[in-house]
Amino acid sequence: MDFYDEAKGLATLCSYLRSKDGPSVREAVLNDKRVLYLKGEKLISSMVEPKKGKWPKNLPKITDRTDAVKIARSLCKSQYLLRAEKVSKGILQMSRNKEFEESGYYAWLYEGDQTYSNLMTGVVIVGFLACVCFPIWPQFLKVWVWYLSVTFLISVFGLCILRLVVFVTVWVCGFEFWILPNLFDESLGVAESFVPLFTFVKAGKGQMIYRAGVVLLIAWTVHWAVSQPTEFDGMIKAQKGFLDDLYSGNLLSDMSQQSRDDIDKPRMKSLDDLLQELDAVDVDEDEVAEKILDQLMEEDERAEEAEEE
Repeated sequence: MDFYDEAKGLATLCSYLRSKDGPSVREAVLNDKRVLYLKGEKLISSMVEPKKGKWPKNLPKITDRTDAVKIARSLCKSQYLLRAEKVSKGILQMSRNKEFEESGYYAWLYEGDQTYSNLMTGVVIVGFLACVCFPIWPQFLKVWVWYLSVTFLISVFGLCILRLVVFVTVWVCGFEFWILPNLFDESLGVAESFVPLFTFVKAGKGQMIYRAGVVLLIAWTVHWAVSQPTEFDGMIKAQKGFLDDLYSGNLLSDMSQQSRDDIDKPRMKSLDDLLQELDAVDVDEDEVAEKILDQLMEEDERAEEAEEE
C-alpha cells in the first residue's frame, strides 16, 4: 500500500470516493458551512467492497479492512476528512477526538478537481455580462434571442398541457400515467429531473366520483366546441394571431434600440426648430387675415349689387 502513502495517491483515492461510484453521503451544516459527511464504517466498506464491484484501474485494490483503516487515518491526517460529532439532524460540530474510528462521522474537506467548477463560474460571469450588455446587441441577435425564448416558452407550455391531457385521459380509466414525473422536482438536479421518462401505476381507490366529474366536464367541453363553432373558431383564431404577434415581435417594444438610435439627437428643441415653428404660426395668421379680407370684400360687392337693383 505504498501508493497511498503519497499525497497524489490519496488525492486520486478521494476523487474516486467523492464520485458517484463512491459511498453515499448526506448534507449537514458544520461551522455555518454546508458540508457532505458520512460514517466511518461506510467509508471503510466502500474501499473494501466497492459498489457493484467496480474499482478504478489506476488505484491498487484494498482487500483488508485493517489497511483501509490505515488509509482512512492518512486521509484525516492530510485533512481530506474532518471528524465531527452529530449535534442534531443536519447539524455537526468539530470533534476533539481526531483519531479515525468506524463509529464516528466524517465531513469531506476535499472538494476534488475544480476545473469544471471554475469553467462554469466563467460561463456564468460571461453570461451575466452578455445579459447586461443586451441593449447594445445587434438587432439580428435580439431577434434571434427573441425567437428562441418564444419557442422555448411555447414548448414548455405545450409539454405541460400534453402531460396533463395524457394523465387525465389515463386517470379516468383507473391508472396514473405521468410523462417525466420528476420534471418539476426542485430537490433533483437537471439530469435527474428527466429520469424516469414515465411512470404507470394503478390509481388509488375511492376516486370514482372524481373520475365521473372529469368525464362530465370533458363531455361538456366537447359539446360546447361542437355546438358553438363561431366562438370556438374565434378562440382558435385569437390564439393563432397571438402566436403570429409573438414571432413577429409586435409584442416586444424595443425602447433600448430606439434610444440607441437617438443617442446623438438633442433632447430639447434647437433654436432653428423654434424659429421654424414661429414662422409656421405667422404664415397661418396671414392666411387667416387674407381670408377675412376676402370675405369682407365679397360682402361689400353683394351689398352694392343689391342697392343697384
